[in-house]
Amino acid sequence: MIKHNGARFFGGLAALVIFLCFNVAGCGYTSSSLLPSNIKTIFVDNFENKIDVMREISDTRNSYSYRPGLEIDITRATINAFIRDRHITIDKRDNSDILLKGQLVDYKQYPLSYDKQYDIEEFRMEVFVDITMYDRKTGEVMWSEKRFMGRTEYTTTGEHSKTESEAAADAVKDLAQRIVERTVEHW
Repeated sequence: MIKHNGARFFGGLAALVIFLCFNVAGCGYTSSSLLPSNIKTIFVDNFENKIDVMREISDTRNSYSYRPGLEIDITRATINAFIRDRHITIDKRDNSDILLKGQLVDYKQYPLSYDKQYDIEEFRMEVFVDITMYDRKTGEVMWSEKRFMGRTEYTTTGEHSKTESEAAADAVKDLAQRIVERTVEHW
């Protein structure tokens, strides 16, 4: 009987310790920015389209995709993502603390699944950019990423099907959100 009560006491004590650890320490999630306190504003420069339209199909690239104006969509989506995030304010170039520059370097779309007639049912779309964040006052590079990617997967048939344009908008939105997260959470 004593052994049973002792086991119950220690089991209850262990549960209490675990409960206190989680509640005192917290789970680690925060909605606050990790940006240094001196960084409050950003200017997002227009993304440049650096996709080589003359590139040939090869063993490493079995398809070629190009969407005119995609760099404009990326610029708009990135600005909108920073506005929605609200950790840092969009400002004019001359007033901003940091400057984001980017180049669209690749756009890929390839099939993921086929139906019984070998028609494509599902695609993956990927958008790649090279991005660099500068301290606008000093001109120093704060961080840089090559082939930073946003992506989406979409079906071409059925209730949740999308057009290629709708999927491109989703991939660009994913890319913009990742750029904001990389900027705000980098520190």
